[in-house]
Amino acid sequence: MDDLYREIIIDHYKNPRNKGKIGESDYSFEDDNPLCGDHLHIDLKTDEKDVVIDAKFDGHGCAISMSSADILIESILGKNIEEIKSLTKQDILDLLGIELSPVRLKCALLSLKVVKAAVYNLEESNEDLVA
Repeated sequence: MDDLYREIIIDHYKNPRNKGKIGESDYSFEDDNPLCGDHLHIDLKTDEKDVVIDAKFDGHGCAISMSSADILIESILGKNIEEIKSLTKQDILDLLGIELSPVRLKCALLSLKVVKAAVYNLEESNEDLVA
């Protein structure tokens, strides 16, 4: 089963579905993973009910961080901001479907940290966002 999830991760890394930027986003944030140099920017566009109607990520980094961002973006399309605020570390791990070392965990959680900092309109992110 791990092989299937690994293939999905590699596919999202090589063929991201949600990479880019949104011109006029409602929520936006960017951050780095200082351990490995991954950099991620996420834009969200919402409708009048605060439901995500478009979302994009941009940046650079390892396969885990970039595919995690792409997979997370797919999962939040159609969700409202309150649902996004309730996402947890376990949600990301479930989406990825593989066990990760502590260093790779930081890579995988960068997208969650960035998207939550965006929806909370924070000026800087922190590790508490990915509990």
